[in-house]
Amino acid sequence: MSESKFCRESFVVKTSIVFPLDTNSHGTMFGGKLMAYIDDVAAISAIRHSRKSVVTASTDSVDFLHPINEGNSVCLEAFVTYTGRSSMEVFVKVIAENLLTGERNICALSFLTFVALDEEGKPTPVPQVVPQSEEEKMLHQSAISRAETRKKRKLENEKMANMFSVDLPWEPKRT
Repeated sequence: MSESKFCRESFVVKTSIVFPLDTNSHGTMFGGKLMAYIDDVAAISAIRHSRKSVVTASTDSVDFLHPINEGNSVCLEAFVTYTGRSSMEVFVKVIAENLLTGERNICALSFLTFVALDEEGKPTPVPQVVPQSEEEKMLHQSAISRAETRKKRKLENEKMANMFSVDLPWEPKRT
């Protein structure tokens, strides 16, 4: 696929208010709830870029930098920063806002990788991405390093997974 698209063409914004059922016993947003939001906006961004079905291939660490309190709004911004043949790296920035004071904080940053799929569920080529803003260019240029780190982490996890059993602890080991 020889076409290319600007980062802004995959830009997605999701804004929600944090309700009591979204929070833990400290009155802050559940990390898992936020992670679901992150995966959701990142998937939409990847689909918007590729115009294909996608699957999440990896989620880099999600670093919680600032708590998101009940009653805050939480705004997620996502866009594709880099592409391989069939894969797309998506950057997600999470901003919380105290709606009463207007104070805003970046609460989390994350990178996710998605793979575009064809009608048979096989990886399919995606358009290249063209960064324009300084932020887009910085993220695009640093993507190769993140991709190498992901590959190493995946190999380490595959090795570790081979060391574990799928048997339940109370069952006799299969031979």
